[in-house]
Parts: sequence; structure tokens; C-alpha cells
Amino acid sequence: MGWVSDLLAAVQEAQPVKSVAVLARVLREQLSAEEVTFLITDFAGDAVVRLTGSTEQGGSIAPEPIALPGTVYEQVIRSQQTWVSTEGLGDAEAGRGDTKVVAPVTDRGDAIGLLELTLPTPPDRDTLERITEATRVLAYAVVVNRRFTDLYEWGRRTTRMSLAAEIQHRLLPESYTCEAGPFIIAGSLEPAADVGGDTFDYILNGHGLNMTLTDAMGHNVRAAQLATVVLAAVRNARRAGLRLVAQAEAANAAVFNHAVHEHRAVLDQTAQVTTALAKHGAQAMVTGQLLWVEFDTGRALFINAGHVWPLLLRNGHVDEVIPVVDLPFGVSANAEYHAQSLDLRPGDRLFLLTDGMLEPHGHEQVLHRLIRETGTLHPREAARALTQSVMQASDSNPRDDATVLCLDWPSPEK
Repeated sequence: MGWVSDLLAAVQEAQPVKSVAVLARVLREQLSAEEVTFLITDFAGDAVVRLTGSTEQGGSIAPEPIALPGTVYEQVIRSQQTWVSTEGLGDAEAGRGDTKVVAPVTDRGDAIGLLELTLPTPPDRDTLERITEATRVLAYAVVVNRRFTDLYEWGRRTTRMSLAAEIQHRLLPESYTCEAGPFIIAGSLEPAADVGGDTFDYILNGHGLNMTLTDAMGHNVRAAQLATVVLAAVRNARRAGLRLVAQAEAANAAVFNHAVHEHRAVLDQTAQVTTALAKHGAQAMVTGQLLWVEFDTGRALFINAGHVWPLLLRNGHVDEVIPVVDLPFGVSANAEYHAQSLDLRPGDRLFLLTDGMLEPHGHEQVLHRLIRETGTLHPREAARALTQSVMQASDSNPRDDATVLCLDWPSPEK
């Protein structure tokens, strides 16, 4: 505990932007390491950026993304296992020669990055345990201090975001993955060049899990604004203690009223607005799925607001969950929403998707096959594989956002 306490104290006493650099200094001293660096994963999970010593931290190193495919870094992130070099150890039998160690930095399944160390001798079991403890402190440092500095946000951006993408990004959970005891949830979003307004969200409360996936009409800033309206309405209703149907009703009212206000900006009289909406229908629309799962019983309810049907992987087979389909949010002020039961069993893997996940593959069976093939992967890796497949099918230029939210419900042994 003294070792961990010293690391925590060093992190807590440092400025938020310096906390990782301070932690690296302490590790160099305590482990006699020649070099200690932290590499953070980018949003797509395709690259890492070396933060320690970077110009953003006041250092002299110009940061550049390091592509993951085929590297040790990819191996460690995907496997979540510490790697110790077996080459270039010098006089290994005598225990001398530099040794490279790369360890995963992860918080509740969220692959934050990597801790890379160069040690003067191969690490023994005690040293490896101390490195593992250090990665936990490093994950804590990142999670706590990213509230106060742009350093970690900057490190995850290997490409410049548009204004619409900035708005969209701020709507997403801080962690795309959460291992919460017996179940795991993971999301992935690959935005189109003209952002399509997709969002996903999840939250764990005292009795259950809420999941939300939405797809706003249109592109760019207007779609991002619609996404903001609908997701804020759902969160507001949820935090007021309202149940699933009331959350959907709140989302619908918010989007519909947003359309009314947009019309009022160009029409002079309220009567004209009402007539226009009645005649031409909503000028703002969002499709979506709302899901709630009760922890103790596994009872699941969901609402489908004109959205792509969920997919369920069970015992190696993929099936569509065919719901009662209600109106998209914003189509009618009087739309009704129905909470319907979902047969969720131990060992199931459930996917909520947007239509951007379906279109590039050309046929739904291609996506079903990919879901089966990734069935043994961690949900984090399975979700990433699905969005990566869209990038490959579209030559890295998808016409619409591609978004997936994956839930692994407890296996029978759990």
C-alpha cells in the first residue's frame, strides 16, 4: 500500500496537466527505469499518441499518432496483457540488459492507453506487480484530471474535428466501455465527413441500466443540434426519475417543439406554423431506441421510435429483435410510445445500431456474419470491429454515421 499511496500522493499534488509527467518521474526513480512514457489511445482505437514529454505538456517532443496495426501496442491493447521484450536483453543469463515493458492502462474495460517502460534488467514478479499497480493509478490520474485539462482530449484527436463533430462528441459518454460486475457495455461511433447526428448513451443507476441510441435527421450542425435536444430531453427525464415511456414522450415533445421554434424563425404567425406542420409534417425528426434492464431480475424493456431493429447474438445465432415500431421523435405532438418486453437471457449479446451500420455492407447477412465471427471478443473489440468494417466497406468515407452499442448480459456461470 505504501507504494500505491506514494503514487497517488504524487498525482494528487501535481497540476492536472502535469500529473502523468509527475507519475512517470516517480516510476523512473522507484523502478530505476531509464524511460517511462504514457501513450493514449485515439477515439477510433486505431492509433496511440505519446503524451509524456510532448509539447502539450511543456516538453520538446512533437506528438505524432502511432498506427496500431501490426505493433506490440496493438497486441497489448487487444489482449489487455502486459508485454515484456524478449529481444535485445544483452546478457540475459546474468540478468543484465535493457528490457522493454508495455502494460495496458484500462479503467472498467475502457482501454485508455499504454504504460511503456525501459528497465535496466528483466522485471521479476514483484516488479511486474508494481507496474500493474502503477497502471491503475495512471488510469485514475487520467479519469480524474481530464475534467480540468484538454491534454487527454487533445491526445485522443488524431484528426481535426468539425464544429458538428465537436458538438456530437460532447454528447457521448466519457468512457465508451464499462465493465460493471457481471455485464459489459461498449459503444463505438464512426462519424461521416458530414456528421449525421448519431449518439449513444448509457447509465447505471441503483436498480438498472439505461441505454439510448439515436439518429437525428440531416447532417452537420443542424443534425448535431437535434441530437443535443433529444438526448438532453431523455437525460433530463431520466434524472427526474421518469420511466421509459415518459422519457420517450419527453424526447418527442422536445424535438417537436424545436421544430416549431425553427418555423417561427421564418414564419410570422403561430397559425402559419401550426398549418405548416399539419400539412407537411415535422421538419425535425430523430429515430431512436430506449432500453432499460433491471439488475436483479434481468427484466428488460425497450422502446423503438422508428429505428433500425436490434440484433441479438444467442448461442452462435444472430436474429433481429422485431419490435412494435412507434413514430420517430418529433413527427407528431401526440405520438404514443409503448414499452415492450425484451427476452434477454444469460449469455446473450445485444446490439443497438444505426442505419449507417447497415448500408455500407449491402446486405444484412454480411453484418450478421461479422457479429458471429466477433462473438468471442470483448464487447469493446466487437463494437470497434463493426465500425471498422464500415470504414473498410466505404473506403474510409462513410456517407452516414455508423454507431453501435453492445451489451453482454451475464453468462450463466456469472
